[in-house]
Amino acid sequence: MDMACTQLVLGAAERLGCVYTRDAELKSCTTFGVGGKCPAVIELNGTDSAAELARLMTAEKIPFFVIGRGSNVLAGDGFIDRFFLRAGKAMSGIAREGNRIICGAGAPLSSVCIFARDNALSGLEFAYGIPAGVGGAVYMNAGAYGGEIKDVIEKVTAVDGNGNVRVFARDELDMSYRHSVFCGGGYIITEAVFLLSEGDKETISAKMDELMGKRTEKQPLEYKSAGSTFKRPRGAYAAALIEECGLKGFSVGGAMVSKKHSGFVINTGNATFADVMAVIDHVRKVVKEKTGYELECEPEIVT
Repeated sequence: MDMACTQLVLGAAERLGCVYTRDAELKSCTTFGVGGKCPAVIELNGTDSAAELARLMTAEKIPFFVIGRGSNVLAGDGFIDRFFLRAGKAMSGIAREGNRIICGAGAPLSSVCIFARDNALSGLEFAYGIPAGVGGAVYMNAGAYGGEIKDVIEKVTAVDGNGNVRVFARDELDMSYRHSVFCGGGYIITEAVFLLSEGDKETISAKMDELMGKRTEKQPLEYKSAGSTFKRPRGAYAAALIEECGLKGFSVGGAMVSKKHSGFVINTGNATFADVMAVIDHVRKVVKEKTGYELECEPEIVT
């Protein structure tokens, strides 16, 4: 990225009131805790700033990537020559209108779940504990314990790469397992509306506590990771296949297949992107050779 491009984008960000960090370390922006540097991470403050920056960077052919809360991203070790965008605090609002919850893309998903519980609205219990922001959760149709975002989403506001703002109705979202219309499309999600149902606050709270207890018991939450490392293959479970192949505990450098849950590759403290990818590649190779199943990596890889 030459200096003129950097000054152009950051000058626009300043004019729009967006906070940014120059020469940002991506390992501090991802839940996996790996990654090199980039020219800047820009904190968007609304749909207008997202639209103007997207329009500018597309017109000038300046690459960017929407990182969100970084909970489903693996960033390369070297310098990644593109701007990273994320929804800032100004895009983290949560409000209620009847049985609907309107929230900015930057709102932590667990905070939305708590807000729903406190307002006796049911439907988001499954999402409590998913380490994602609303934008990322919508982008990948996050799910757990039998529920998915597609079950409760009503509409989504997003900006395309040319800066056009569009509201997507539920039937336009093309949501399926870990997929939505936004995947790979260069969109910046700015707001989502969830349609829930009235419920009993104590019942909702008990369900959330139950599911969080299962997460704590079964998942290696004490380590940095990107959650489930592999998508569920049709007709099988990634964790079961990995364990069947004797790969639980397999490690390279600071990256390891969790001994607690083999579906997670974890950062034991000093992992690099290269370590993580070496573990992922080995697991995929062995599982394919021994079982015939092709495992697909769930986190997005950006280099």
